[in-house]
Amino acid sequence: MTESGRGHDPERNASRARRLRDWWRPEGMWRRGIVLAVLAVLLGLLMILHAQVPNTVGNLGSLLETFLPWLGLIGVPVLLVAAVLRRSATAIVALLLPAVVWFGLFGGQLTDKKGTGGNLTVVTHNVSDKNLDPAGTARDIVKSGADVVALEELTGDALPKYKEGLAKAYPYRTVQGTVGLWSKHPLTDAAPVDIKMGWTRALRATVQAPSGKQVAFYVAHLPSVRVKLNAGFTANQRDNSATALGEAIAHERVKQVILLGDLNGTMNDRSLAPVTAQMRSAQGAAGDGFGFSFPAAFPMARIDQIMMKGIDPVSSWSLPRTGSDHLPLAASVKI
Repeated sequence: MTESGRGHDPERNASRARRLRDWWRPEGMWRRGIVLAVLAVLLGLLMILHAQVPNTVGNLGSLLETFLPWLGLIGVPVLLVAAVLRRSATAIVALLLPAVVWFGLFGGQLTDKKGTGGNLTVVTHNVSDKNLDPAGTARDIVKSGADVVALEELTGDALPKYKEGLAKAYPYRTVQGTVGLWSKHPLTDAAPVDIKMGWTRALRATVQAPSGKQVAFYVAHLPSVRVKLNAGFTANQRDNSATALGEAIAHERVKQVILLGDLNGTMNDRSLAPVTAQMRSAQGAAGDGFGFSFPAAFPMARIDQIMMKGIDPVSSWSLPRTGSDHLPLAASVKI
């Protein structure tokens, strides 16, 4: 039989027509993809009830909350593609639940909330103890034009280069352990803050703002967290330090407070509540997008924070990458 003859085979064409009809038959579209629909509903419920996921086993709740935005950013598109390929109307409709929940939780972060009128710019940057170009990082910080700069993970070898590179732009400074604060404005009352680590990774100092008001600055680098197969999310030491830091800030007598640092946790992480419950995130109130800061090569979480109380954040943004594995963050505030 010729090719043209095959193309006009009535039986073959009828079979194709039946398959096509069955493929798009409405009742078939609603019956297919039940498993995908169930997964979509579970995804939505997981985002709604994330606070109910316990931390008793491997700190699973905190681990989930650290990457909570990615549940929707990855989960919804993947399930949508699967639903389309499966030709499942049920799964597509079920995906409305996680999509609506995600936009309810994070849609506000997609809008540009930056304003104008700030009179003090601050920067925080974990410069990394493996930074091969501390002098270059110091130059980048100076270029930011910030009034007050907090640096974390300072090492003995790199510290002299930061001091030298920042000295001209920032005549006032204090370094306590592995954290430091540089300022264009007078800085007094500098002292370490005990965050229960055994060595100094937090400080407090008073800065006289351009308006003449006193602002209490805290710089902190909370303990690192790890994800281990045999132990889950190992964050207990960080959680204890967060509690100690929160207590110090709660007892602060100066009404206007700014916290800068690497907290090794996101604003969604319930374990940072001793700090986050009493302070506003500059990124959340005056940022544009998620502002992920780590890792610098492909940021997936905002574990570096600029927070404040008694002060209005005006705008918040990320600075270009330096020699660190963290991105520097900046914010403008109105004192």
